[in-house]
Amino acid sequence: MKTPRAGTLHAVLFDMDGTLVDTEELWLDVVGEVYARHGGTLGPQGREAVLGRSVEDTAELLYGSLGVPRARLADELGREFTEAVAEGAAPRPGALRLLAALRAESVPTALVSASPRAVVRRIAESLDGHGFDAVYGAEDTPRTKPAPDPYLAAAARLGADPARCVAVEDTPTGVASAEAAGCVVLAVPSVQAISPAPGRTVLADLTLADVGLLRSLVREAGKEPA
Repeated sequence: MKTPRAGTLHAVLFDMDGTLVDTEELWLDVVGEVYARHGGTLGPQGREAVLGRSVEDTAELLYGSLGVPRARLADELGREFTEAVAEGAAPRPGALRLLAALRAESVPTALVSASPRAVVRRIAESLDGHGFDAVYGAEDTPRTKPAPDPYLAAAARLGADPARCVAVEDTPTGVASAEAAGCVVLAVPSVQAISPAPGRTVLADLTLADVGLLRSLVREAGKEPA
């Protein structure tokens, strides 16, 4: 892919769970069921801790209180979440319209998720035929969110400057990853509240976003000349 010209929106990098598809509650249900099966209870703090986290990171968190082998917890979490998603995950409001608009204007897009690769590929194929230019799951980088690796890898794959990419996220974990990579962030919170900050805009949902807004976010963050 050609390197985009300076002074443009290079790409839009989308989180998946809770951002493009309504899977955060599915994930919380799966984590809660696995936790309960092994004698634990997933309270409000636990729910917040696992949002936006990979299967392996969540297994590590559960291991700390349950003592069940990490590999066993990761296997149960990954398998059961994949099964839950296979039964159907509805697009979030405005997601398909925004993806179609970006494709119509030839803006590159990537799907950047901390979910298992198998889940990410399944969802990527289900979003009304949208063809992402890059797709990353938890296994595709040395570290996953909240580390910056997934966003840095996606930007590099697209030949894009992270500072001229808008990352669209719904959790504090994902926002931390995108900001650590140097991206401009559009947050559309699904379960946890997210506050506006320099280089970070917060909207209720994607029905309020369009390509013009995404371009303006790069300008307003001081990344693109007017």
